[in-house]
Amino acid sequence: MEISEKLLCLFNGEVSVKDDEYVVTVPKSEVDAGSIDPGEVYRVALIARDGEEERTDEERERSAAGEPQPPVEEGEIRYVEVEDIGKQGDGIARVERGYVIIVPGADIGERVKVEITEVKSNFAVGEVLDEDVTE
Repeated sequence: MEISEKLLCLFNGEVSVKDDEYVVTVPKSEVDAGSIDPGEVYRVALIARDGEEERTDEERERSAAGEPQPPVEEGEIRYVEVEDIGKQGDGIARVERGYVIIVPGADIGERVKVEITEVKSNFAVGEVLDEDVTE
């Protein structure tokens, strides 16, 4: 699934019924992070889960606590621009909400196509599939 670079936030939520409306509640943490502002109008996309059993215990806990989910998934292909070099010499790219993708072997200023190979709550690792790409 390809997700737009315009994505402001990504979270799990329930659709509830209030009077004659269906309501999706946005976690307070998303507003506190500055991604969105109360009173503004946004486009909303709802993505069905294939099954609850696919979620890890960590994902279930973060979701229950209202914590934002990583904006990438293992196996996802992304085009990223390396903005910095980490302490160990790996390229650093940032995507939605400043989420970090570590890109071993990439240099500052390179725009590369990566496959996400590992996802953690605060960073992911991407393997370079193609160097110096233009989208």
